[in-house]
Amino acid sequence: MMPATWARRVVFLMMPVLFAAPLTAQRAFTRVDSLRGGLDTPGRSWWDVTFYDLELAVNSTDSTISGRNVISYRVVGTGNQLQIDLMAPLRLDSVVQDGRRLNVRTDGNAHFATVSNPQAYGSVHQVTAWFSGRPTVAPRPPWDGGISWQKDSLGRDWIVTTDQGVGASIWWPNKDSQADEPDSQRVAVRIPEPLTFVGPGRLRSSTPHGDGTTTWEWFASLPINNYAISLAIGKYDHWSEVYQGEDGELTLDYYPLDYHLDAARRQWLQVRTTMQCFEHWFGPYPFYRDGYKLIDVPYNGMEHQTAVTYGNGFANGYRGRDASGTGLGMLWDFIIVHETAHEWWGNNLTTRDLADMWVHESFGNYSESLYTECLFGKQAGADYVIGSRRGIRNDTPIVPPNRGVNAQGSGDMYIKGGNMLHTIRQVVADDALWRDILRGLQRDFRHRIIDGADVQRYISGRAGIDLGRVFEQYLTTTRIPVLEISPRNDGFEYRWADVVDGFDMPIDVTVGGAPVRLKPTTSWQRHPVAGEVAVDRDYYVNSRLVPR
Repeated sequence: MMPATWARRVVFLMMPVLFAAPLTAQRAFTRVDSLRGGLDTPGRSWWDVTFYDLELAVNSTDSTISGRNVISYRVVGTGNQLQIDLMAPLRLDSVVQDGRRLNVRTDGNAHFATVSNPQAYGSVHQVTAWFSGRPTVAPRPPWDGGISWQKDSLGRDWIVTTDQGVGASIWWPNKDSQADEPDSQRVAVRIPEPLTFVGPGRLRSSTPHGDGTTTWEWFASLPINNYAISLAIGKYDHWSEVYQGEDGELTLDYYPLDYHLDAARRQWLQVRTTMQCFEHWFGPYPFYRDGYKLIDVPYNGMEHQTAVTYGNGFANGYRGRDASGTGLGMLWDFIIVHETAHEWWGNNLTTRDLADMWVHESFGNYSESLYTECLFGKQAGADYVIGSRRGIRNDTPIVPPNRGVNAQGSGDMYIKGGNMLHTIRQVVADDALWRDILRGLQRDFRHRIIDGADVQRYISGRAGIDLGRVFEQYLTTTRIPVLEISPRNDGFEYRWADVVDGFDMPIDVTVGGAPVRLKPTTSWQRHPVAGEVAVDRDYYVNSRLVPR
């Protein structure tokens, strides 16, 4: 039985007990979902994109775009139909190969072009996809995909695109899958003067046509995911500087609207400290050859590769708020920090399936804590991530049960995922090793398409601890692990509850003020020393007393 004195001698986690909400009913997936999200389908599996050459003209007068995308690909299997994705109401006007117009069969937003001749394994070919029309307007960018025909405060065009999740084919034709990045990409956009288009990589040229329009040509020389290509068109000013980083000189280019120049010069100084902190934790910025840009846009912001977009009002926090409730989030600019983190987590490492978006967003969220730690110390970093737990919903799992249907899991992939990583850092219990693991992920999977399982195996292997059940618990369930404690006169018993089978995560506690690492399982174990038990708050778990 439990002595009465023990009721006063157990210290619970300094957080409310959270109860797992029932899983919401999974929606029925259709053929449209499979065509959009499928990775090994007959129209996609036999060809690998090597290069996109995208050209288009933007007409703000009637909100239309038109152009073509030359798709270079290598044959890696057997097939004769290319699935080219383009969402209505845009039209795929034609697909041409070797001067011949191909037959195209349309199935929803997927268009299947039949190549005319057998193509040998390893051979490289091109098709040109011509398109036109009035693309979907994004009502709430960046949460909704499409194009935004905005005006700045002086009434000038300010035109942007957002498409993460819904897919890049909402505004240009491509093989719309995160699983297939081109090795490089050219983007040339013809726009009205005196506007500027800022794109990925390096500016190659700006060519006036003598009719009041100019074509701006940008080139990304490194692998790039399709949702990282965006339009950012406005009356931009520009300045540049050089950052001396781990891989040498990195150009930092800034594109605010002209009347935002002074505010941007003050606020965007944080790019340098962000780069310094993230290079320390994650290794060299992954795209030195293509540089780094920060671009003023009329929505919150997005992680477009080498062309990060920013709309946070030139102020700290996130639209004036601090998700952690500690005040620490008001000491730095959320959009600069979070979206720049995605240059490592999302752009350097890109997940094959949307179901593994936790790799992008959990590490992106966790980067906020590491940045806070970098500026203000380890305790502040912990305070930030722990404080943010109040935003965890535990409504549906982070990783959904369905793959190949362009479906992602709960928004908990952000804060809950960040707290999972913070918890794993405590399990590893070696900050130098933890930093080496983070840098190793970036080094060993550089410019790679990966699965979430790759990340899990890598962390477990480098840490020398099987973390499979830990990842399973936090990613695939809505339950918070509970450390159950049953006091005895000569010690206490303990075990994990509300966990997956085989859950055996070590946890740090203090017993009578003395630090102890327990190694609970789902079976009761005994600790031979009595004393006040306090669970380390850095672990995202609950605890409770139970009679035995």
